[in-house]
Amino acid sequence: MANAFDTASAPQGEPTEIIAGDLVIWRRDDLAVNYPTDSFSLSYSFQSIKQSSESGNNFEITASKDAGGFYAEIDSATALALTDFGEYGWQAYITRDSDSARVTVGQGRLTIKTDFDSLNQDPRTHAEVMVAKIESILEGRADSDVANYSINGRTLTKIAIEDLMKWRDYYRSEVTRLKREEDIKLGRSVPSTVKVRF
Repeated sequence: MANAFDTASAPQGEPTEIIAGDLVIWRRDDLAVNYPTDSFSLSYSFQSIKQSSESGNNFEITASKDAGGFYAEIDSATALALTDFGEYGWQAYITRDSDSARVTVGQGRLTIKTDFDSLNQDPRTHAEVMVAKIESILEGRADSDVANYSINGRTLTKIAIEDLMKWRDYYRSEVTRLKREEDIKLGRSVPSTVKVRF
């Protein structure tokens, strides 16, 4: 693993996810071929997909230049100061230094994950939370199950146990899929799935 603080050995291309509070550096040396660093600049604009009304959800950065090309960074304070975590859209721009003319050279998505060190938030995925909630409902229903009932003239109908079990199985498979993707991304061995037909 390369030194994450070393700008010269930073990975080429924009990151797809970061953890708020972490310094993230990446390079775009390929752009310097057509846009030499002595005449052009690289910048980025990030916008929260949530479109929250709160301020501080969008930010911009300007890349630095060295002999190899362009390198950009999101510093710890910038990422930690955001009020929206989750998915951000980004666009990359090359600007001609002589007259500030600009062209868009890329766009994509970036996920900013919460920082456990400073935020007291549930680290579970949505799928893990849903499995736990559905299992809790199933346990409660096992003790006293009533499909529907009336209170003060209002009729309430519960979700059928079969439907709850289907949803639980769906979210369990999502948990397994997400863990598998995480293992692959981190280079951990992933057991192969063997399908058996009866």
